[in-house]
Amino acid sequence: MNAREYLEILHTAEKLKDTARHCTTSQGRTESVAEHSWRVSLMALLLRKEFPEADMDKVVAMCLIHDLGECFTGDIPTFVKTNADRDTEDILLQRWVDSMPAELSGELSALYAEMQAQETIESRICKALDKLEALIQHNESPLETWSENEFELNKTYAFDTVAFSQWLVELRKAVLEDTLKKINEDTDSLDKHGGPPDAVNERAY
Repeated sequence: MNAREYLEILHTAEKLKDTARHCTTSQGRTESVAEHSWRVSLMALLLRKEFPEADMDKVVAMCLIHDLGECFTGDIPTFVKTNADRDTEDILLQRWVDSMPAELSGELSALYAEMQAQETIESRICKALDKLEALIQHNESPLETWSENEFELNKTYAFDTVAFSQWLVELRKAVLEDTLKKINEDTDSLDKHGGPPDAVNERAY
């Protein structure tokens, strides 16, 4: 890979800095896909000791690239994302990966195939952390930015995805504790200001 090829890849990936997600930060600012991917990757890095049987370098790599397809489609929340949307994202992403230098293209294609198959512990950790980060971010965002469906969705989302790991199950339970605490503490304040948005499908994961 020469310098120009390297720069072109980075220029495309930079789009994720300007690709908005459905959630906000703790200060109420809409987060970017790049910010989400960064923290999912950090979550993996911090779990090296908890998963000695896993190749956590591979997990970090998966986390870094897991949403690169959104460079081309934008972020479509899981709640409203269709199979057609997924197919379009996969096609556009693979077209870009195929255009890269052969060695890099092969490496990334193998990672995406492994993530899609969900047969290895590395791919399962990546998927679980992706969903957990979304939940954690929602708990950090102002409750008035939640849409109506999220009050229940935050209580149930991703429990099936973390079931393979007792450590991640415990993390999911801790996140749920934070969700319930946030709802209980903030509901009175929301009621005084008109409550959460009415658009049930406005936000998802």
